[in-house]
Amino acid sequence: MPRATINKVAELAGVSIKTVSRVVNNEPNVRQSTRDMVNKAIAELNYRPNLSARSLASHRSHLIGLVYDDPSVYVAPSAGYIFALQQGTLNACRTANYELLIHPCNYRNKNVGRELQSLIEQARLDGLVLAAPLSNMPRIVDAIAETHTPVVRLSPGHQVSNEYSVGTDDRQSSCKMVGHLASLGHRRIAFISGHRSHEAVGNRLQGYRDGLRENKLPYEDELVVAGDNSLASGEAAAEELLALEKPPTAIFAANDDMAAGVIRVAHRMGVEVPKALSVAGFDDSSLALQIYPSLTTIKQPLSAMGERAALALMGKSSVSNGLEIIPSTMMVRESTAAAPA
Repeated sequence: MPRATINKVAELAGVSIKTVSRVVNNEPNVRQSTRDMVNKAIAELNYRPNLSARSLASHRSHLIGLVYDDPSVYVAPSAGYIFALQQGTLNACRTANYELLIHPCNYRNKNVGRELQSLIEQARLDGLVLAAPLSNMPRIVDAIAETHTPVVRLSPGHQVSNEYSVGTDDRQSSCKMVGHLASLGHRRIAFISGHRSHEAVGNRLQGYRDGLRENKLPYEDELVVAGDNSLASGEAAAEELLALEKPPTAIFAANDDMAAGVIRVAHRMGVEVPKALSVAGFDDSSLALQIYPSLTTIKQPLSAMGERAALALMGKSSVSNGLEIIPSTMMVRESTAAAPA
């Protein structure tokens, strides 16, 4: 079957080719009734705009890039985080007839800046969505800035001058999780912190301390162990915490992978979760529902964050600067319960 053309769409809708072009490019000043007729014709003919022709006409590639940390470099990669970001950015691209280019990269590579500059030049990207932890690494951010390509940073961990960026309330959400555990009667609540390169994840440690203070619980150095966001580091931290002379009755990890590591160790040591030990995480990755017991965690609005970032790059957002915060949600499941007597 021959590919539908813009001429066929115009003919079926009873409008000019220029009107079809304006609808396809989401340009203003087109009556809604006309827009509906054109979209109906597009759907009927299964019309797909020619990206090369659109680029020549508008001097834009209609291509957005999503750059994130390559999960394949981890021993136990978690794809849920990336999938949610892709879903959100794709939703935005579809509404504006843009395409999405995804690019995992290893931020540990000293040449990653040149790699991204080459990607931008070759693909002629209209903009870039930069996920954490790359979003708070100056050498990567500066390399992109040299290309003068619009970029929206996700979870930069702090206010980024006058640039527009998207994040969530990591600190406040972590504080609420500590409050939830305290409300269950837990008084020795441990925390496993994330990799120091993740500034937003670092805010969760601050939230943990806020939560202790709000619930009049003391901060104890022995109850805070550093992890690196991996399941293995969660296991190592759990072994250290559960070996204490007075172990915690609850462990809150800065991400779900490390929380899963805690549950693995608890099972291995014969510590029943949640009867003897409550465990909580952060992210609400797919892993949170796959492990037993299901994990109490903080659900990050990753899809919404990706969508907001892409819409901003395409000029479809009313917010143009500052850090936009999309709140997270607490998901209470089977891994937390009242503290043991």
